[in-house]
Amino acid sequence: MGSNAALEPINETLGVYSQLFMLLAAMVYMVVFIFFALDLAKTNKSISEMDAAALKEDEKLLVSAGAVTRPARGRRGQEVRADNVGEHIVTDKMEYTKLSSNRKMARIAVVLMCLAVALHGFAVFARAFAANRVPWGNMYEFMSTGALVVSAVYLVALFFKDLRFMGAFISGLVTLMLCGATIGFPTPVGHLVPALQSPWIVIHVSIAVFASALFAISFAMNVLQLMQHSRMKRIADGQPDKMPFMRVVPGAGALENFAYRLNTIGFAMWTFTVIAGAIWAEAAWGRYWGWDPKEVWSFVIWVVYAGYLHARATGGWTGPRSAWLSIIGFLCVVFNFTIVNIFFNGLHSYAGV
Repeated sequence: MGSNAALEPINETLGVYSQLFMLLAAMVYMVVFIFFALDLAKTNKSISEMDAAALKEDEKLLVSAGAVTRPARGRRGQEVRADNVGEHIVTDKMEYTKLSSNRKMARIAVVLMCLAVALHGFAVFARAFAANRVPWGNMYEFMSTGALVVSAVYLVALFFKDLRFMGAFISGLVTLMLCGATIGFPTPVGHLVPALQSPWIVIHVSIAVFASALFAISFAMNVLQLMQHSRMKRIADGQPDKMPFMRVVPGAGALENFAYRLNTIGFAMWTFTVIAGAIWAEAAWGRYWGWDPKEVWSFVIWVVYAGYLHARATGGWTGPRSAWLSIIGFLCVVFNFTIVNIFFNGLHSYAGV
């Protein structure tokens, strides 16, 4: 790209607009989170009312048939019905149905999330045009761009699957990412440091952003999978359903399969990221691998997800074990981005903090 003297000047006005729209996006994301949370609360209440009505109908049918039976009861005397385990508002195929679509709060949340993504996208691209470069040259930009990819991928997925049950998780995660970027890693708009002034930053870092976003969405799926698995196990043991709102979430098996597919794509992208990083390292420092902390932890992430995919495909690791292994992989991603960037000295110490 040449020396800093040959670089175009920073557009300070666009930089200010970028910060303003980033703040507006974060505020809208918080409102989105509230509406998704209200949707879960309202759905929880509706499910309880539906169960009560269904129970009364069952009792009427039993009485009319001349049979009187008592429903099963949990430890606290609460009635336990079979459909608490098998019947979900969102099917395992995650398709839109008449029952699942009748959720006003969720529809409002999706519309507001579209607005938030538009504001967020303007903020990211305004910063890119302000500096005349790609918007992922430091931790602030990587985190804010990564948050945009997470929310954008989620919105695109909503056209094909009913993933609104993840709305509160995704909007909450994106809000935390934007707050973390703004509060933890505030960085003025500026030119790239010389080490990053290479065409490889477009290829290497952009794929890393997409891979990390897929890992984040998969992480959300795995957490919900563990919650659903725990809930269904308790109900099968005759205990009361303490999380009826999870009826709006598909079964644990469906969540696991969806997370597995996302992790497969993310792993392929991360593999390319590691390879592209090695090629860039050879061009910049004259070697493909030097055991730099960033290189080591990028490889650790690759090993964890490779182990996850291998164990699930050939070793029969399904259910909570595979979910925990996937979660460990994402925690390694977070560790690599935060702790390694901030506290480990190495050739990659140009995160802007």
